[in-house]
Amino acid sequence: MEKLFKLKERGTDVRTEIFAGVTTFMTMAYILAVNPSILSSTGMDGTAVLLATCLASFIGTMCMGIFANLPFALSAGMGLNAFMAYTVCGAMGYPWQVALFAVFLEGVIFIVLSVTKVREAIFDSIPLPLKKAVSVGIGLFIAFIGLQNAQLVVGGATLVEIVDFTQDFSTRGICAVLAVIGTFGIAILYIKKVPGSILIGIIGTWVLGMICQVAGIYVPDNENWFSLFPGFAMTDFTSLGKTFGQCFKVDLGKVGIFNFIVVMMSFLFVDLFDTLGTLIGVASKADMLDEEGRLPAIRPALMADAVATTSGAVLGTSTTTTFVESAAGVGAGGRTGLTAVTTAVLFLASTLFAPIFVAVPSFATAPALIVVGFLMFSSITDIKFDAEHFTSAIPAYLCILAMPLFYSISEGISIGVISYVIINAACGKAKKVNPIMYVLTVLFVLKYIFL
Repeated sequence: MEKLFKLKERGTDVRTEIFAGVTTFMTMAYILAVNPSILSSTGMDGTAVLLATCLASFIGTMCMGIFANLPFALSAGMGLNAFMAYTVCGAMGYPWQVALFAVFLEGVIFIVLSVTKVREAIFDSIPLPLKKAVSVGIGLFIAFIGLQNAQLVVGGATLVEIVDFTQDFSTRGICAVLAVIGTFGIAILYIKKVPGSILIGIIGTWVLGMICQVAGIYVPDNENWFSLFPGFAMTDFTSLGKTFGQCFKVDLGKVGIFNFIVVMMSFLFVDLFDTLGTLIGVASKADMLDEEGRLPAIRPALMADAVATTSGAVLGTSTTTTFVESAAGVGAGGRTGLTAVTTAVLFLASTLFAPIFVAVPSFATAPALIVVGFLMFSSITDIKFDAEHFTSAIPAYLCILAMPLFYSISEGISIGVISYVIINAACGKAKKVNPIMYVLTVLFVLKYIFL
């Protein structure tokens, strides 16, 4: 273990890493329920999607742990799966096989870019203040996701507002209350430096929910609100054949080459900068960046991400990418690939006991996301906001602002990069900007025009 993961060098131990890996998995387990639900709207078999998601997550996360020795986990990306289901297959009307083929080619392109150091060069070209801003922005973003999962934030006249606890109290209301309790519980345990505080908080909140169900306080309606007790059924593994290899059974002549390229480039852009943003943000929080803001193990990390995307498309799921919820494991003390390996094993095990894992309710994992959001937000103190550094501070601010409000990590990076180049060029500091940043700015602007 020590030779493979360098535990002592990174100030951790086996127990902490396993706790962190379980914590990361618990915060990501919702994808095993959400992804089949979203992709089944395209006509894909739900059980097949579940198995494909588990296996692709296992492959990608295991590669991340073994070859990059980083505590990051991968799974089907939220947002990318919705783009595939509701835009590509829904609004544009393409068969899901075509969408999977676009994801497959995207993964192949990423493998090439990773081998040729292009993705690594992009990572290194982003200035340190923007990297810190990405960490802060991701913190706000995942905290916002946590508030939504907890049903604390709902839509309203002002776009978002706090939930009315008295309305639908036996479902939405009590879940929001339990999430608040769980958030305070995790915060208190974390302050007291209780080992595994985040994981304890998730399980404790879930147990409180089951107690409320037994007491009749929480009443499932079996439509939108389900029983909090896990099932014990086995999974039908033969279903995987309904999606495996289907990405190669396409006729691009019926779709149109140009239209297909537009779809593929859309996947490519979003996945590239979502992944870079997540790696920057989580690595920054884990103190894994060097003095120049570089991640030493960036190349194998990007390769693991590319391999996961390619294998996921073959298995039958949307783009597999590094998950921002990896920050939960980092917040629990994860610092090496052993955290990722633990998460990978749990994804593989979930193919056997999927009904148990998917039963973890979102209001139980929401407190973890909210608290981890705070931990990542603390990086804001590393950004200098005095007048001398306004040319980097204002782009950092715009990057932070964009992520939660635009609900996208990649959009936050895009706004940050564009504003950084424009402001520095206009203020006579064009020479200090990495040439790659100019290229990225042009590409981002073209993306907004054509994609």
